[in-house]
Order: sequence, then structure tokens, then C-alpha cells
Amino acid sequence: MILCIPDVLTAPQVAEARALLNAAEWTDGKSTAGYQASQVKDNLQLPVNHPVARQLGETILTALSSNPLFMSAALPLHFLPPMFNRYDGGRQFGTHVDGAIRQVPGTPHRIRTDLSCTLFFAEPEEYDGGELVIEDTYGSKRVKLPAGHLVLYPSTSLHHVTPVTRGSRLCSFFWLQSLIRDDQRRSMMFDMDVAIQRLASDHPGHPSALSLTGVYHNLLRQWAEL
Repeated sequence: MILCIPDVLTAPQVAEARALLNAAEWTDGKSTAGYQASQVKDNLQLPVNHPVARQLGETILTALSSNPLFMSAALPLHFLPPMFNRYDGGRQFGTHVDGAIRQVPGTPHRIRTDLSCTLFFAEPEEYDGGELVIEDTYGSKRVKLPAGHLVLYPSTSLHHVTPVTRGSRLCSFFWLQSLIRDDQRRSMMFDMDVAIQRLASDHPGHPSALSLTGVYHNLLRQWAEL
């Protein structure tokens, strides 16, 4: 499932983030790539422990924790702290697949990367190129979202970022481990949750909403990994 989530950050939050990112010192993005990705990666990143990365990462995770659409679709268990990248001057990221296991910086803990997230900070008209192209069973999807919007997609997907030939593409990217490992089961749970919410809205107090909610939680109880 590939899902675009609007307005994760407000306009003031985006403006503050851009001011901080524009003033920060960037380094070569290859430093955080594995062997395979480093062969096709050409971008700039904030160091993982940069104060701006920590500050903005907390802002992003706080916003996501109160975003019902994100929480319903992702069912997050563990997050890797958000990182930040910049593409300009023809930079790109060739086709690759994200590593399955990543270590949480500064800790002995590791997470399984079930879902990948990209949050945009620049408006689409501010730069040429820079589309995130995600391949799935139904073909390729090109994603270039307004500032403050996020795309959520399976980390198993092949994907790439096209060359940025004008302006700068500013984004945050990060991974999470979901309560439900399997993407198909997670998608089914999301569809059921959306259907329950619509039923409750269209027919308040309908007894079927309670029954379906029970089915939802029993499936979650059966499939969740803690």
C-alpha cells in the first residue's frame, strides 16, 4: 500500500523547519548508506546527531502520533529517528531497496523496516525533477507532494529519486516497524478501520459498528508482534 497523507505539518511548522534546514551544514549522504545503496546514492544529508535533526525529528514524530490517518495505516511499534536530505545540482538516488534491519543511532537497539516515510518540505513548483518513484505490483507511482505532506510505502519496494535539475528538494525520510509485519494484512486492517469509521459516521449507534470493531481488535490481537 502506498498512501499519501496530507498536512502532517502545519504551514508555520514547515516554515520553521525550512529556516533551520537552510541554515544547517550538510554532509555527503553516502555516509549513512549500505553498500548497495551507496553505489547509486548522490545527495546531501544532515548528520544523524545534528541538533536540527533531533529537534525537527521530535516535531515530526509528535505530529504523526496525533494523525489518525497515519496511525491507522502504519500501526507503528518502533520508529527510527527521522533523517533529512537535500537534492540539488542534478543529484539523484538510483533504484534501490531499503535495508531490512537498521540500528537506532546511539543505542544497541535495532528495528525491522516495514514501512518507509518521506515528508516533503519544499513545494513541487520550487524544483524540477526530484520525484520519488515507487515500484509495486501495479506498476510505478511517481510522488512529489506539497510541503508538509508525507508518503508512506512498504520498505520492500524498489524505489528511486529522479535528478533535481532546478532548485532544491528538501525532505525528511525515516522508517518504522509496524505492529503487523505483513503489508497485505496491514492494508486489510486499514481498510477495515476506514470502513468502521465511515459506518459509525453515516449510521451513529449502528450495532454492526460494534461487531466490526470487535473483529478488528481480534485480528490485531492475532497478528500483532510486540
